[in-house]
Amino acid sequence: MFPLFKKKKIIVTHNGSFHADDIFACATLMLFLEQKGERYRIIRTRDEAEIHKADFVVDVGGEYNPEKNLFDHHQIGGAGARDGEGIPYASFGLVWKKFGPLLCKSQEIVIDIDKRIVEPIDAIDNGISISEPRNISVCDYGLYGIIGAYQNTWKEAGATDKQLENFLFLVRFFKKLLKREIERSSDRIEMVRMIEEIYENSSEKVILEIPFHVTTGILNQALDKHKEIMFIVSKSNTQWKALAMRKNPCSFENRKSFPLEWGGKKGAELAQISGVSDAVFCHNARFLAVAETKEGAWELARRALEN
Repeated sequence: MFPLFKKKKIIVTHNGSFHADDIFACATLMLFLEQKGERYRIIRTRDEAEIHKADFVVDVGGEYNPEKNLFDHHQIGGAGARDGEGIPYASFGLVWKKFGPLLCKSQEIVIDIDKRIVEPIDAIDNGISISEPRNISVCDYGLYGIIGAYQNTWKEAGATDKQLENFLFLVRFFKKLLKREIERSSDRIEMVRMIEEIYENSSEKVILEIPFHVTTGILNQALDKHKEIMFIVSKSNTQWKALAMRKNPCSFENRKSFPLEWGGKKGAELAQISGVSDAVFCHNARFLAVAETKEGAWELARRALEN
């Protein structure tokens, strides 16, 4: 519970258009202040007098000073970069650098969140592309599409109350998302350790069995350096699946795909083509094949390996 008559902490960020950087920086500060039982208020302004009175200043003000809770990166020379020459810090990264360790149970979680969420947002805010563009007139919607949907349209220009309402809605939403990601990161790190232990104790390295449900993201994090692994056999609800390992974490290219003629097939047709009697389904992209039993999933992986 927040003390009823305790003075609210003031968070100031810039007005006008908002971005993932200032939204997530404010969300981080909200999580921290709620953890401390502090009441708070967010003000969107560029007024120097308001900035000077604030307890936390984010993405405005032209100064980075963590001791004074000033977190801007727009000043000449910026506010530094990770490891000196890595992704430059934006305001989210500067806030996370100070308050992330106070929100997470371990430094591993701090680093995991920084790598998966904070760095990509900082990179884009600093004009650095982290994905390979393709000339097909299609852009990723993702996080920036969601945030863009809540910006004022040309018909709403000057509607500052609506802009503030939308900003606060997004900050509250992404505060919940960030809290959830911190929780997931803890479980994720535990699973990565379990997968690494399974790898070390397994005599079979080309096809690796993991006796619980796994995602490609966690597999890439745990096993990317072990290039000899071609397929993973793991649980898939009540069935079992064989998963192709990716060539690298940011690619959809498989180290070895399931056979071309399996793609999109299911049931009896897949069973006949593959020779695996309990085969259920093979994805069109040929990175996933499912069987009713563990033995069936193993057989799908073995036959794909021999193909």
